[in-house]
Amino acid sequence: MEKQTRSTRQIILSLIKRHRERTVSEIAVELKVTEMAVRRHLQGLENDGLIQARLEKQSMGRPSYKYYLTEAGEESFPRNYGSLSLEFLKDLEALNGNKVIEELFEKRRERLEQKYQQLVQGTLEERVAALAKIQDESGYMVEWNQTDEDTFQFVEYNCPIAKVAKDYHVACSCEQKLFQNLLQTENITRETCAAKEDSACVYTIKKTNKMA
Repeated sequence: MEKQTRSTRQIILSLIKRHRERTVSEIAVELKVTEMAVRRHLQGLENDGLIQARLEKQSMGRPSYKYYLTEAGEESFPRNYGSLSLEFLKDLEALNGNKVIEELFEKRRERLEQKYQQLVQGTLEERVAALAKIQDESGYMVEWNQTDEDTFQFVEYNCPIAKVAKDYHVACSCEQKLFQNLLQTENITRETCAAKEDSACVYTIKKTNKMA
């Protein structure tokens, strides 16, 4: 029996998750609420992109809609990707040594650099703005500002790979190298680091003489 400590939306998502698909009437019976109330919640979940409906024809009577979770709906349930990734890395390190971990992160940096280099163009300010947009959309919660003519502060309030980075600081050094290459300046200093228990990753970015 469901404990009513969760919201009705969460309970409906859980019902659909357990049964793969659910109709309005099935949900109404299980929650002991009216079908109108269920439809209101389903509409909200559908608007949020968490569920979709498909029309199923019946042998008798009117066809009915069956609701199922979208990919976003599936992802709304707890995941443990960070712990799983960390376990894989530790197993890999035990088998092949630390060098292979460094090579993995370096390969990741190269892949990201190739992916983003066409998006990060222009003056240093334009590059910083473009990089901030990329990182923010990747879940890093970025803010940036220009502190003087040639200097910028770049702050990441969240680190999606924090669980891994705390054990493997090479992830942080690879991020700094990625920024240096994309922004075309070696003058990037990491002032604080979330992987080292600071509240955010803060970078100071300065223009090099060769930059516009």
